Amino acid sequence: MSEEGLERLATAAGLIVEWEDSEGRPRRLSDAVQRELLARLGHPAGSATEIAASLERLRPPALPREWPPLLTAEQGATTPLPSPLPRGTRYRLVLESGERREGTLDDDHGALPAVDAPGYHRLQLADVELTLAVAPPRCFTLADACAGESPRRWGLAAQLYALRRPGDGGLGDTLALEQLARHAAESGAAALAVSPTHAMFSADVNHYSPYSPSSRLHYHALHAAPESLLGEAAVAAAIERSGLAETRAQLEAQELIDWPRAAHTKLTWLRALYDEVMQREDAEARRARQALATFRERGGAMLEAHCRFEALQQARGERDWRQWPAALRDPASPGVARFAEEHAHAVGFPAFLQWLASEGLARAQATAREAGMPIGLIADLAVGADAAGSQAWSRPTEMLEGLSIGAPPDTFNVHGQDWGLAPFSPQGLVRSGFRSFIDMLRAGFAHAGGLRIDHVLGLMRLWLVPHGAPPDAGGYVRYPLDDLLRLVALESWRHRAIVIGEDLGTVAPGFRERLARHGILGMRVLWFERDDDGGFLAPGQWSRHAVATSSTHDLPTLAGWWAGRDIEWRSRLGLLGENQDADSERAERRIERSRLARALRLVDDHVPQAPLDAAALPASQVLDACVRRLGVTPAPLTLLPLEDALGLEEQANLPGTLDEHPNWRRRLPDDADRLLASPETRERLKVLDEARRQAAHDIQEGGHDE
Repeated sequence: MSEEGLERLATAAGLIVEWEDSEGRPRRLSDAVQRELLARLGHPAGSATEIAASLERLRPPALPREWPPLLTAEQGATTPLPSPLPRGTRYRLVLESGERREGTLDDDHGALPAVDAPGYHRLQLADVELTLAVAPPRCFTLADACAGESPRRWGLAAQLYALRRPGDGGLGDTLALEQLARHAAESGAAALAVSPTHAMFSADVNHYSPYSPSSRLHYHALHAAPESLLGEAAVAAAIERSGLAETRAQLEAQELIDWPRAAHTKLTWLRALYDEVMQREDAEARRARQALATFRERGGAMLEAHCRFEALQQARGERDWRQWPAALRDPASPGVARFAEEHAHAVGFPAFLQWLASEGLARAQATAREAGMPIGLIADLAVGADAAGSQAWSRPTEMLEGLSIGAPPDTFNVHGQDWGLAPFSPQGLVRSGFRSFIDMLRAGFAHAGGLRIDHVLGLMRLWLVPHGAPPDAGGYVRYPLDDLLRLVALESWRHRAIVIGEDLGTVAPGFRERLARHGILGMRVLWFERDDDGGFLAPGQWSRHAVATSSTHDLPTLAGWWAGRDIEWRSRLGLLGENQDADSERAERRIERSRLARALRLVDDHVPQAPLDAAALPASQVLDACVRRLGVTPAPLTLLPLEDALGLEEQANLPGTLDEHPNWRRRLPDDADRLLASPETRERLKVLDEARRQAAHDIQEGGHDE
C-alpha cells in the first residue's frame, strides 16, 4: 500500500500525523498506529483497496441533501456552505423569533450572507432544510457579568461531595452547597466552582469518580437534598421506615466517605420517600407528583432514556449495557419500550432523583446570586463519560467504540495516560447536528453562572488510545473546533454564563490565543507559572486571559506542597520516576521552597540562598503570602480551592492511583455553615479580597504592582 494514500486517509479522517510534544519536540505517528486508529474510527486501512474505499466514504458532500443537519455561523459574518451552490441561489431563513428573511447567496462560492441575530434558526435552500446556529463572536465574559471593563474578582473551588452538614448522610449535598455559597458571598466571593455533578451509576455504587460519569446530560442523584422540596418531616419519616437512622449517623461521623455504604443507604431511603410520594393522596403529595410530571415532560426523550437505562441496569444486575441482550442494547427497541411499560414505577424512580438533584442545584445557584455573587456556581464539565454508562447507551452513534481518551507522554507522565473514558465521534457529532454536545452544554449551564470545561484542548484534538494498547500507542484525533467554539459561545450567551477552559498539559501552538479571542478563560496554576530559570513568575507576568489558582484537585495543596506530603504519598505508593527517590525529591523540594519563599519576599534577598526546610517558615504565613500573590495578578478571576483557604495538607485526588490513595473520599473538617468562620480562614479570605481590589485599582490606574 502507498504511504501517501495512508497519510491522505489519516488526514481526511482527522488523525494528526505530526505534532509537537510538551517539550516542543516534533513527533509523528507510525504507520502501524495510523492503521490501528483508522480501523477503530471506522475507516479500514489494511490495504490499498481498503484505503480507497475509506477515502470514498469520507469525500466531502457534493449535494445539499448530503449536508449535516446543523451548520454553525458567526454573527455578522458570511458563512461558506458545505458544498458550493451557484451565486444567486435563493434561500429562506426563519429566525427563532419567527421573523422570516429571504435573499440570495452571494460571492463566487455561493456563501450565505451575514446574519445579525444569534440563535438556532431554520435555513431553507436548494430543497433542504437545516438548522443554522448563529453564534456571537465570543462568550459571555466576567466583564459582561460585572458590567465592568476590567473586573478583578475571586471565588472558591469546592469538592461538592466533601461538604458537610448535619443530616447529609455522609456525603455533601446541595443544601450544604447553599450554606457554603451564602457564607462565601458574605466574604466577598463572586463565584463558587464545584466538582462535576454529572449522573453516576445508581446500580454500581462502587464507581464514584466524578470525572468518570454515566452521563454528562444529567445530574448526580446522591447530591440531592429532598428536604428543600419535600420537607424535613417527610425525609425523617422515610429514614425511620427504612431503619437507617443509626447507619446514617455513623456515616456522617466518618472522616472519609464510605461511598458504597453511603450510596446504598441514601438510595434506600430515597426509594422509600419516592414510594410514599407516589402513594399518598394529600395535597402536598399531589403537588409533588405534578411538579415531577412537569419535570419529566420538560426532560423529554433524553430524560426518559436515562431513566430507562437506570432501571434496566438495576433490574439486570449487569453494569455494562454492552453485555445485555441485543434487544436491550438499543434504546429505541420494542424490548426497551416494553420493559419501560411493565416497570413504570421503577423507571419513575430515577426521574424522581433527577428532579430532586436538578431542583437542588437550581436552589443553590439562586442562593448564591441572591447573596450577591455576580457569577454564583461554576459547574465542571468532565472531558468524557464511561462507555458502560447511560450517555453511551442512549446515543451510541455519537460515541466512539474501542477507543478511550488519554494524554500523550510528557514530563510528568512519561508513559502517557489512559483515562478510560469514551470519546465523542467527530463525524457522529456532525451527523447528529451536535445534539449531545449542545445538550451537554445546556445541562452544565442550566444551574450555574459559569462552566469549567475539563481538558478544553479536546475541542480541538483528543489523544485517543485503542483499547488494550498502552497510552503511548495512541494518537491525536481532530475535532471540529470552529463549530464547537461557536456552540459554546452561543450557549454561554443564552445562559449568560462565563466559560473557563482547563488548558493544562500538551497545548497546541496558538490554541490559547484562540480561546482568548473567543472569551474563554484559560487556567494558570501557581506551581507551573515559572520563568526560564525555574523561578516563580512575578504576579504582573501572569496572563490576563486566564483564571489564577493555587492548585487543582490533581495537584498538591499549598500546605501539602510546603510540607512535602505529595512526596510522601508518591514514595509510599511507588509513583516516583525510574531515576527518582524520596531523598532526592525532598532535596529538590527544599530548593523549590527557597525559590517560593524568595518570590513571596518571606526571606531576605540579601541573605545567601540556601534550601529551606518546611519548618523554616510557618505554613500559614506561606499560605497567606501565596493567596495575596494570586490576588494581585491581572487575572480577571482568582479561584482558591477550599483546601488552601483552610490550610489543609491532603489533596483530593492522586493521579495514578485508585484505592491506594483515598481519591474523592476526603471530607472537609467542619460543617459548611462554619467552614469559613475560623479567624485564620477569615483573615486569609480578607487578604485575597483586598488583593483583588488592589489589582482592580492598579488596572484602572494603568499599572500593576509586581
